[in-house]
Amino acid sequence: MHFKLLIALVDDTKTDLVLKAAREEGATGATVLNQARGEGLRQTKTFFGLSLETSRDMVMFLVEEHLSRKILEKIAQVGEFDEQPGTGIAFQIDVEDAVGVAHQVRKLTTVIEEEL
Repeated sequence: MHFKLLIALVDDTKTDLVLKAAREEGATGATVLNQARGEGLRQTKTFFGLSLETSRDMVMFLVEEHLSRKILEKIAQVGEFDEQPGTGIAFQIDVEDAVGVAHQVRKLTTVIEEEL
């Protein structure tokens, strides 16, 4: 079984929505790293040296490759990434190998067979 790593950088108010949407599309779990920072086209504004940016979370999903695009698109839709700048981004990376996912492989085998 081949996997993709989906990484989403989302406004912390939308993390739970993104997690729920990804599960509905077939993600079997996630890792959330709180309080990520980033900068896009525009530099972040400051007020007396204090940053005025909203808090972001990094959400990582290890998903089966046949499900990855559908999950990625759902994350973008729920996170409203294409609605306006600064709402978040998501991307996927090929995974060479993974360990500790035997329980996911058993569950995903039947899901993928039904999809194909």
